[in-house]
Amino acid sequence: MSAPIISLESLTNTTSSGQLLTTAKSGGCASSSCGLSSRPTDMDSATWEKIKDHPCFSEEAHHYFARMHVAVAPGCNIQCNYCNRKYDCANESRPGVVSEKLTPDQALRKVIGVANEVPQLSVLGIAGPGDACYDWKKTRATFERVAREIPDIKLCISTNGLALPEHVDELAELNISHVTITINMVDPAVGEKIYPWIFYRHRRYTGIGAAKILHERQMLGLEMLSERGILTKINSVMIPGVNDQHLIEVNKCVKERGAFLHNVMPLISDPAHGTRFGLTGQRGPNALELKALQDRLEGGAKLMRHCRQCRADAVGLLGTDRGQEFTLDQIPLELGYNGGKRHAYREVVAHIRDDHLAAKNQAIATLASMSVRGSLQVAVATKGGGRINEHFGHAKEFQVYEASQTGIKFVGHRKIEPYCRGGWGEEGTLGGIIAALDGIDIVLCAKIGDCPKQQLMEAGIRATEAFGYDYIETAISALYAAEYGIDLSQATA
Repeated sequence: MSAPIISLESLTNTTSSGQLLTTAKSGGCASSSCGLSSRPTDMDSATWEKIKDHPCFSEEAHHYFARMHVAVAPGCNIQCNYCNRKYDCANESRPGVVSEKLTPDQALRKVIGVANEVPQLSVLGIAGPGDACYDWKKTRATFERVAREIPDIKLCISTNGLALPEHVDELAELNISHVTITINMVDPAVGEKIYPWIFYRHRRYTGIGAAKILHERQMLGLEMLSERGILTKINSVMIPGVNDQHLIEVNKCVKERGAFLHNVMPLISDPAHGTRFGLTGQRGPNALELKALQDRLEGGAKLMRHCRQCRADAVGLLGTDRGQEFTLDQIPLELGYNGGKRHAYREVVAHIRDDHLAAKNQAIATLASMSVRGSLQVAVATKGGGRINEHFGHAKEFQVYEASQTGIKFVGHRKIEPYCRGGWGEEGTLGGIIAALDGIDIVLCAKIGDCPKQQLMEAGIRATEAFGYDYIETAISALYAAEYGIDLSQATA
């Protein structure tokens, strides 16, 4: 039986660590071993220990844990045709964009301020807005300061890989356990279409020569990280007509060199961003094209499908950016770190994760017992915690799951503009939501009004609140059984 529903939103709004601990004990989880059973059966315990609370390296963890990025590394040594690093831009959500650049001391103050208020925080990353390895002095100084004050926070960086090899030993020395490298090609002929120039050893290179140097450095850096046991995620931007088919070869090459995850992301291309691809009309893939490529890559390097292409100053759960709550002018000049809420939150979440895993396993067993071959594409409105707990009108994205007899698989997310807009613009917004839900059979949400529900139905998309606040997998298995006219009591007998 499922444990009583504990709202993660209510947990994170709890004002004291004592209240959180009371909740943890009432849930029956006071042991430090609680939560270990949620380890996937195909993963060794050492790797699970590294990723179990890292929202980017574990799809399961992203329901419960938050990351933050600090923008201390503005310098960059390459130019990408999809990148234009803008500053003081609070209304865009894409890599390389920040509202304020920070010094290492300012970054420490911000991390402490966030850690004291956001108990889900488990990871500090430096993802630019330039390159963390090229702007290394600021990167290292920031990590050293934070590690002294908050020793249990995981540290990670994102890099283009050009300057990575010269800092791998320092990364290991600093106990940086997770590194992301953006690798868009393993063939310089493809690379020269993506990178106009690189700056390497005090010299600028262009054309295929630049792409060749970048490729060699990326492969060397990945191999060096793998040799030292540092988990590596590869980010690749899918650019239709440029590298989309080539990413199959990229996936093969990075797997051979020990990459833990491969994250294929859609190109974000808009003339307003001022990028070369945006200004020349290079389109990004649609959701179905992205999924088709990801499906082709199954069986190669393990795929990440829950990426949100975060800003370089993002704060919070993936898909929920709270960065504007923690600008420097809102953080006291003098403050100390208090880890009580973070530690208590982890105790509570460990119990919830065990309960969620039991529900998920039951749902998968239910599907496996059915003798049908159909599949369902299900979009879920959720605030986190693995439950259907968001109102349709408030959702900023839908998480997408594919259900079949073989199981329930998270396959991606669809970003949208919220339907509820204070009484104006809803009709126009709903049109965009319907377009974003292309290929979806059913929408699950906590609540939905009659008007949007009817219009979704007219567009061939069903929506229901019948499973509000259930675990996602439990709801999908029941929905799948109902869809194919199966009596659950008989299916699980």
